[in-house]
Amino acid sequence: MNEKMKMPKKKLNFSALGRIIKLLRTFYPRLLYVIMFCLLFSSVTAAIPSLFTQNVIEDIEVWMVSRDWESAKEVILPKVMLLIGIYLVSISAIILQTQLMAYLTQGFLSKMRCTLFERMQNLPIKYFDTNKHGDIMSHYTNDIDTLRQLVSQAFPSLFNSIIIVTCVFVIMLYFSIPMTLLVLVGVSVMLIMSRKIAGGSSKYFIRQQKAVGKTEGYIQEIMNGQKVVKVFSRENQCIEDFDKINDALYEDSKRAHAYANVLGPIINNIGNVLYVLMAVVGGLYLLSGLPNISLSGKAFSISILIPFLNMTKQFTGNINQVSQQFNSIVMGVAGAQRVFDVMDMEPEADDGYVTLVNAAYNSNGELVEADHRTGIWAWKHPHGDGTVTYTLLSGDVRLDDVDFGYTEEKTVLHNITLFAEPGQKVAFVGATGAGKTTITNLINRFYDIADGKIRYDGININKIRKSDLRRSLGIVLQDTNLFTGSVMDNIRYGRLDATDEECIAAARLVGADDFITRLPAGYETELVNNGSNLSQGQRQLIAIARAAVADPPVMIMDEATSSIDTRTEAIVQKGMDKLMEGRTVFIIAHRLSTVMNSDVIMVLDKGRIIERGNHEKLIAEKGTYYQLYTGAFELE
Repeated sequence: MNEKMKMPKKKLNFSALGRIIKLLRTFYPRLLYVIMFCLLFSSVTAAIPSLFTQNVIEDIEVWMVSRDWESAKEVILPKVMLLIGIYLVSISAIILQTQLMAYLTQGFLSKMRCTLFERMQNLPIKYFDTNKHGDIMSHYTNDIDTLRQLVSQAFPSLFNSIIIVTCVFVIMLYFSIPMTLLVLVGVSVMLIMSRKIAGGSSKYFIRQQKAVGKTEGYIQEIMNGQKVVKVFSRENQCIEDFDKINDALYEDSKRAHAYANVLGPIINNIGNVLYVLMAVVGGLYLLSGLPNISLSGKAFSISILIPFLNMTKQFTGNINQVSQQFNSIVMGVAGAQRVFDVMDMEPEADDGYVTLVNAAYNSNGELVEADHRTGIWAWKHPHGDGTVTYTLLSGDVRLDDVDFGYTEEKTVLHNITLFAEPGQKVAFVGATGAGKTTITNLINRFYDIADGKIRYDGININKIRKSDLRRSLGIVLQDTNLFTGSVMDNIRYGRLDATDEECIAAARLVGADDFITRLPAGYETELVNNGSNLSQGQRQLIAIARAAVADPPVMIMDEATSSIDTRTEAIVQKGMDKLMEGRTVFIIAHRLSTVMNSDVIMVLDKGRIIERGNHEKLIAEKGTYYQLYTGAFELE
């Protein structure tokens, strides 16, 4: 749990091919079989000409002796016409197969992206905290794209070659077993060479995919921090760092493709040598008059040698065709392995069974579940004896001797004990890294505690289903995230069933309505690139309005006004005061003016609470908070 959630280091595992095929069968069971039938038909058709050639040559040999062309035509022409008819049907099958393959490939990639996205949504926050966003994006672009060539080209080519090689091999045995054994010796050399070259290439292909993810991660990081790069004039340093990462990608890609690209010419030339060898041996075989061992029982003749040479070329050619797809196969496996690594990661654990429901009071004054929104929420707590109890959601949060560390080696919170009664405002102050945000992350269960208890309305939060727990909490972060869409959409993100009127009321409450109505399209103004067309303060106001429309009983304000200027802060503070009325509020702030009117102020240092009390009490004690307030140490 406390280990870094990075991609496990693995060797290239070709079992991923079987998993891809299994997914194809799951997504498109009938379509896959239709495509396989078309491939099978066209592959068998490709092997048939050898039989026709042998029969036609035999007929020609007979005609050359008898010189009876009219009789020969009656025998040869029907065979030729039949072969032409088979080829026409085969062409139709190939056209159908390619069209269906395009549909299956793009549909498969779409479903893979959807499946990956769904699995990723269930991963814990720690995964996103410990992996670069550009590398995560690479799974959806580069890694998924490698499957396109694998499914659309490599798989059909592989299947087609296996069928043709099998058919040709059987026909070879039918014509001549000794000549077939000689072909197998040459093919064995080809396979040995393929295996050696493939072994050197596969490790570089998986390194290439990781290097691509690292490169995209760096680019995404620099693009997001471009203003910082410009301010500190670090363009040249960024170029140097990128060159190093890009050079590593170049080296891995060069070695991977150098191995893979040399495979085709080697296999092709071994096939050419084998073809010449078969011609020489076949000629000697004819001259020697040795008996032929075959399934057909026919003597070795020119009518067997000529199609046998064609089959040799066809046999080695299909082996070479498979080698040509080696790049696509290995890259696809490398990309699939990275995608499957994410899919196989343990999802965020959630064994909670207490849920949040709409509630109402019946005629007896008892709290019961309601089937519509009432404005009253309750925790629905099923018990082992089959009974169900309802606890009013009031916002009572208590931490009891809580210890926590992001890793087992380093504990960042020590024996944290605090409580926030319904309607209280609890503020956390302290230096950066003291543990303020970490406490709120534990209340949200973004991370689970190592020891101690956290109770919400008297219920251990481990028993509360995470989605319901987080639905009861409103949070405004220092780093604002706005999504592509209108201003209204971004406010409604806090509660999707909120009406336009409720969203506007939330904006007015926090003081955002004034600037929103002055935007070009008001609440329908489109926001892009995280609201880059707005000021930082305006973006923060929309984030606060989004929390307000959710109307939760507990609010977490993590540096909520840190990005707002003093004048704007005075405006929004009035709205925030109304927003916080009757709610349990946790406030994290560097500006002590923001926390002065809190009911309880917790002063943290190195993961421990060193002082607690209201503003007047802490000033009277003349401790750390007093030094902060009087300017001996200024946090703001």
